[in-house]
Amino acid sequence: MATIEVANLGFRSTQMPKISPLYSRVRRSHLRFHKSFESSGTRRIFLLRPLSCSLLDEQKKQRDVEVEVPFNEQENSLIEALIGIQGRGRSASPLQLQEVERAVQVLESLEGVPDPTSSCLIEGRWQLMFTTRPGTASPIQRTFVGVDFFSVFQEVYLRTNDPRVSNIVRFSDAIGELKVEAAASTEDGKRILFQFDKAAFSFRFLPFKVPYPVPFRLLGDEAKGWLDTTYLSSSGNLRISRGNKGTTFVLQKKTEPRQRLLAAISADTGVKEAIDEFISLNINAAQGEPELLEGEWKMIWSSQMETDSWLENAANGLMGMQIVRPNGKLKFLVDILLGFRFSMNGTFVKSGPNTYEVTMNDAAILAGQFGLPVEIESKFKLELLYTDTKIRITRGYNKIIFVHVRVDGSGYK
Repeated sequence: MATIEVANLGFRSTQMPKISPLYSRVRRSHLRFHKSFESSGTRRIFLLRPLSCSLLDEQKKQRDVEVEVPFNEQENSLIEALIGIQGRGRSASPLQLQEVERAVQVLESLEGVPDPTSSCLIEGRWQLMFTTRPGTASPIQRTFVGVDFFSVFQEVYLRTNDPRVSNIVRFSDAIGELKVEAAASTEDGKRILFQFDKAAFSFRFLPFKVPYPVPFRLLGDEAKGWLDTTYLSSSGNLRISRGNKGTTFVLQKKTEPRQRLLAAISADTGVKEAIDEFISLNINAAQGEPELLEGEWKMIWSSQMETDSWLENAANGLMGMQIVRPNGKLKFLVDILLGFRFSMNGTFVKSGPNTYEVTMNDAAILAGQFGLPVEIESKFKLELLYTDTKIRITRGYNKIIFVHVRVDGSGYK
């Protein structure tokens, strides 16, 4: 049923490993203290207590404040494969999907945290970064999961008297969120069984919650499911899960700088500040002179809104795709509508350590194999502020800041 697909945003969780206490009780007769711990006639007794899971979490948070916990090499390979994929997989190309699946399989073949459902590391709020089926479920799920503007989370709390797993769609900080909750239990060290039982909207502008109209009690087995955690990182920051409907999920507690920048762009909030912070973090890590890398680059954000003239926008790179070719060749490509495209060819010449002189002067409106020439020329300086194999930040026409993501690796046309 479609309503179940909504609740089943595709997650599930697992239980944590129990921490065996050192000693819950310590006999006073067996404890001896240095005299410095004793005052005249008074002996202080110190009872040893086992560390709770929550206390370990707090200690981990304090450590993470001081030192950013890195992802290992294989985890970074998965994150690298996810960079540039929009809609949490909805707009992924076959090549991108292959790269993600390959990286997922590598991590699943490694030994992550054993018995992840018994580990403290699985508990908490996880952000959904990728799913293999964002557009095949109900219309509401397609709207929520496949739109980057919404943030999608899963909360896992198994070490309580009421173990629960919750799927959360946050529309924005100003609007609020939808929370779908499920009672949870664990079957083994990897599988979480869940049954959805309630859901509600929490709107910022209302002092009460609005029930989500799904009759979970009447749905029976349709409201049930399971989720296997096939990989949980030792840092507790990355998790891979596979659900009972054959869906693969990649979730993270912490994100790397490029992901945070792309999240700011998706939410259209604080983008300029995020770019400044991102560049400042990477300015010392840069080695050598940056190069304009070949490939297809999709523009996902610019610091200037488009003008009234779409032709001017297209000619100056304010929309569409940039295709960087060998030998200083550059092409702008913009889909118009009904199979019509705007194409503009030009050249770029390096003029400084991180700057290029760009000349675009061969434009046409394309319809299939036919083209209508357009008399237009554009010249500007392109400054590379940051670039890697997945993301590029430049200052281009009219000193506008652009963010591009590489959409097809080196498979340019």
